[in-house]
Amino acid sequence: MAAVAAMAAAGCGGVWRQARQRFARWPGPGSRPFSRGHRAVVCNARGGAVSAGKSGLAPWIPVVGLEIHAQISSNSKLFSGSQVQFAAPPNSLVSFFDASLPGTLPVLNRRCVEAAVMTGLALNCHINKKSLFDRKHYFYADLPAGYQITQQRVPIAVNGSLSYSLCIDNKMSQMVTKTVRIKQIQLEQDSGKSLHDDTRSQTLVDLNRAGVGLMELVMEPDMCCGEEAAAAVRELQLILQTLGSSQAVMAEGQLRVDANVSVHHPGEPYGVRTEVKNINSIRFLAKAIDYEIQRQIQELGNGGTILNETRAFDSKLGCTIPMRDKEGKQDYRFMPEPNLPPLILYDAKSLPANMNHQQVINIDWIHERLPDLPSVKREKLVEQYGILPEHSFTLLNEDGLAEFFDSVVKQTQMKPKKVIGWILNDLLSYLKQHSLTVKESPVSSFLLADLLNLLEKKEISSTAAKRVLAELWKGEGKTPLETVKEHKLELLQDLKELEQICQAVIDGQENEILIKVLLYFQAGMKAQAERERTLELTRKCRS
Repeated sequence: MAAVAAMAAAGCGGVWRQARQRFARWPGPGSRPFSRGHRAVVCNARGGAVSAGKSGLAPWIPVVGLEIHAQISSNSKLFSGSQVQFAAPPNSLVSFFDASLPGTLPVLNRRCVEAAVMTGLALNCHINKKSLFDRKHYFYADLPAGYQITQQRVPIAVNGSLSYSLCIDNKMSQMVTKTVRIKQIQLEQDSGKSLHDDTRSQTLVDLNRAGVGLMELVMEPDMCCGEEAAAAVRELQLILQTLGSSQAVMAEGQLRVDANVSVHHPGEPYGVRTEVKNINSIRFLAKAIDYEIQRQIQELGNGGTILNETRAFDSKLGCTIPMRDKEGKQDYRFMPEPNLPPLILYDAKSLPANMNHQQVINIDWIHERLPDLPSVKREKLVEQYGILPEHSFTLLNEDGLAEFFDSVVKQTQMKPKKVIGWILNDLLSYLKQHSLTVKESPVSSFLLADLLNLLEKKEISSTAAKRVLAELWKGEGKTPLETVKEHKLELLQDLKELEQICQAVIDGQENEILIKVLLYFQAGMKAQAERERTLELTRKCRS
């Protein structure tokens, strides 16, 4: 397979060169490309239209739909036995089928099917007991077969929904729940990776990713801004990670989002949409959608038109840039995949009595073994520990933080409502400050629980506890108690010792203390005389 690494396609790099040339006509984010009269006020959690500014025109209604590709967590690819591994040497994980050598046939990976069924059930989808595979034809250098195996006609799951929560006016204490419809979930194989080299005018192809199993989730256009899209994708990411159907690490390309964006006036049909491709960060997703909404409103407000085109988001500039137009609809020439029979699934009612259970996939069996989803976990955290609902969101949004919190609570005498403050306000701020994950924290749950026990027993003050936490963060291997003794931070428990210290202070500062006492009494006598004079004047006035 080493020969594949040298594949070159000189025309592929031209797409990006052309995009950069077209983007040169657009001002950067620092040059204020949008006039204030048409600047979009992105919808908040309550929904609603986008203001048209001071121009007096009817407001704009943004419409956002998402197409999400999630890499299935599996040891091998969708139709071959090749291993799946991130950052492996180029073209080191390529089978004959992945390279599309003549005579090779696909063999469906059972694990990928189970992961898709599990995801569909978690998203309230109807699971089709019979689904079909299709060929989607298009030419690109990293697609050696000239077609992709997908499920266009009859996907494995349809008609689902995803509920997610949004903050109102960026206030965690005020949250609203929204729902986006899931049109379908389909199994398909990933393509390879093209590495564009503009200096040599060539494109190198790595087929390690070719054939990796994907779930494509198509969301209906039920969202209206970047904030909603980001919240929905984050909730989906948590669900996938909870199920184990996908690791959904966006930095490794395991979760890629395409956003379809359009704007229209109330009562009018949807406007022409643009597609922002391959967004690999939730933060960039929100920025890309909000920018695209503003760009379209500005373009239409100036009398222009919106092209049905594919755009990319430049994270450095904070802008979307044109890649290719879609005015001429591409004919993918979908056809049934002749080498794969229909995918048949069963439930408890339809499962034949004489069927070997290890050779079939039982929908009900998978449904019974679904773990608690993030929404259920949040409810349990609130109910079990009495914490605020917004705190439960923060615990689950940080990978491993809920388990860390639970471990600390079990090891400390402090009440959970106090523990949550130390974890969210102190530990989490340390982690973010040093760009560390919970698993990388030098302060373990045992050490934090030990520290909180000292605080709860009133052996140290809250100020001293924060200082000890800062020392523990250095990772020197010391326990909280050792740190307290080393820096002499313990509170005095012996009253006689405290009296001796106070007496020593008084003896050492006897003259200064006597002067302060005399001044205090002098001020008191003056105040008393002033009060008596006021009372005397009051009596005279009344008489």
